[in-house]
Amino acid sequence: MKKLVLVLISTFVLLVSWSQNGKDPVRVTDLLKIKTIGSVALTKDGSKAAFSVTSIEPEENSPWEYKYVTQVWMVPTDGSAPPRQLTYSANGASQLAWHPDGKKLAFVRTADGKPQIFILSLEGGEPVQLTKNKYGAFSPRWSADGKQMLFMANIPFKDLLTDSVLNPTKELPQWNFEKPGFKKNENLKPNTAKADPDGSIEQVRAYLDNNEKDRKAKVITKLQFQEEATTSSELNFSHIYLMDADPTAKPKCLTKGFNTFFNPQFINGTNQILMEADMNEAQHTDRTLESQVFIMNNDGTECRKLLGKDNYAYNNSFVSPSGKTIALQHGVTSFVSIPILAIMPVGGSEKDLVNIQFDRTKGNIQWSPDEKYLYFTSQSNGGVTLNRVDMQTRKVETLTNFESGVGSYSLANDKIAFVKTEVANPFELYVSNATTKNAKRVSSFNYDWVKEKKLSFPEKFEFTNEKGLKVEYWVMKPFNYEAGKKFPVVLEIHGGPSAMWGPGESSMWHEFQFWASKGYGVVYCNPRGSGGYGYDFLRANVNDWGKGPMSDVMTSLNKAVAGGWADTSKMVVTGGSYAGYLIGYIIGHDNRFKAACSQRGVYDLRTFFGEANAWRLVPNYFGGYPWEKKTLEILERESPINYVQNITTPYIIFHGENDLRTGVSQSEMIYKSLKVLNRPVEYVRHPGATHEITRSGNNRQRIDQMLRTWEFFQRWIH
Repeated sequence: MKKLVLVLISTFVLLVSWSQNGKDPVRVTDLLKIKTIGSVALTKDGSKAAFSVTSIEPEENSPWEYKYVTQVWMVPTDGSAPPRQLTYSANGASQLAWHPDGKKLAFVRTADGKPQIFILSLEGGEPVQLTKNKYGAFSPRWSADGKQMLFMANIPFKDLLTDSVLNPTKELPQWNFEKPGFKKNENLKPNTAKADPDGSIEQVRAYLDNNEKDRKAKVITKLQFQEEATTSSELNFSHIYLMDADPTAKPKCLTKGFNTFFNPQFINGTNQILMEADMNEAQHTDRTLESQVFIMNNDGTECRKLLGKDNYAYNNSFVSPSGKTIALQHGVTSFVSIPILAIMPVGGSEKDLVNIQFDRTKGNIQWSPDEKYLYFTSQSNGGVTLNRVDMQTRKVETLTNFESGVGSYSLANDKIAFVKTEVANPFELYVSNATTKNAKRVSSFNYDWVKEKKLSFPEKFEFTNEKGLKVEYWVMKPFNYEAGKKFPVVLEIHGGPSAMWGPGESSMWHEFQFWASKGYGVVYCNPRGSGGYGYDFLRANVNDWGKGPMSDVMTSLNKAVAGGWADTSKMVVTGGSYAGYLIGYIIGHDNRFKAACSQRGVYDLRTFFGEANAWRLVPNYFGGYPWEKKTLEILERESPINYVQNITTPYIIFHGENDLRTGVSQSEMIYKSLKVLNRPVEYVRHPGATHEITRSGNNRQRIDQMLRTWEFFQRWIH
């Protein structure tokens, strides 16, 4: 009898792991129902949580079009009342900061085309605009007494050259502007000549300058000229301002020069602020990857560097409530590394750093109010966990599990308010004690509609690859699963290549459930090179973007279908960015898939270096540049375009027309090659779309891409 009970319990658990009890399938338009909870801020006493909510709403007078709207909400943390919306303006609201008394809330909203800081009183009335800075204002930080506020503003280079307040002596940068043929920065001096295309050289230069001002020409001399959606010749610098928390007060810019400053914080108990900067007077700011930590008096005097050296970054600093200790991260500027978490006394130096060992990428560092613990989030094993360091033992305790993901969070008075993602619900706000025990859901932004859906819950597996690395993968059964029947399967591959997928990752929640609702099983894994598994795992794809990761994802698929439920004659594969690359590589080496889909991918690593703003991936992963023989040989070996003649799999290729992270000629090249070879290929361009199309792009295009992929696959599996 005991054995029978165990069998029944096991069967029940297995069935629950496959699907939720709702009846409705997840539809493609359910994408529009998902409400995303962003930044969370607790009042000092922990009684109230403010947070942002981004919803997708119909565009007026534009059928099928939808817009993103972000507003501020508030909820009592004891659960005594449901969340209440605080803002309603079409201009939205973000970057929340409570006044120390918990009666006023600062946030950022667009006004006259610039971000500005507003203050909302909980005692009633409309938000009051605090700043009207000509360069905008963002990242508000209150002083401990609530009488002052720090904020930042972005200042264009040309304005900084001539601004009578920020640069009264009309100084020029110490680094070289890199205008070829001129003595150092000689071209930056004002040209008073009258514009004349037939005049002297100075008059011609004035004429050419006017063409630039009127956007008839774009003259580029900087290295990092590709943005997400366009090319740019402009430079901008973030500077730090201080002002009294009064709309009639005049803000004072504390920083100066042609450098970028960020993350300003008051140091409680002092008249100083902590900040970070990219100050490298000898190097063009566009080439600087380093970041340093500084202390400065809050009147802008006596700026002193605490930490900083060549080819190294010190960032994500956070001052303890007492103003005595700084927590921060530090590490080399390479993309393929994991920064070290450390603490040091305020006013200390490199020799005072105390490192805390934790082999995962860390983010959102916060002190507990009593300073006994240091909290942070980290991607790990398919989840995004909340962790804390005991300041006495220096030991790290993981507070949440790998089956969920913690987004924004806030600490106050032995309470934590945090956003949680899990398979059962993409985003909700929870409140718990400081150990996350007895967490209580205090919002229902997605809960009410998701509970009616039949969801597929992933099962987790792992294997050890030929390098001795443990690779985790997940299997999701289709919506209509029945034992003994076989179903088509889609292999999903993530981008990055250092991204990480799992039950705690929010961006794929809808797509995975959509495929399951269409009768597909879903298989995904975290191959070598993924984040969330430590330094050695992260670097295991250096000089090996193709063969090794292909082995990991294909082994995951092989092991998944070995369970007998998958129809191996109906297997398809899809993914974006680096995954678009890997799919191109896979189908150039393997023909088992009935159809394949690459989104915004890279197919020729040689040209990728030149046409993409993510070009630094080339030297970081392959050790050099395309003109270097050794590196060129690696790039040739790793580029899918060099195996295009082997591709016979039906292939649909997507790219946003304004995508400069990977560059549209990448997809043009592989598409045109396949057309010349007369292979079954279809190419889809989305006008105006950037690399972020599937995450924060036009919602009609997001739906289009998902449906178009499904429709293409259906042609080949039936």
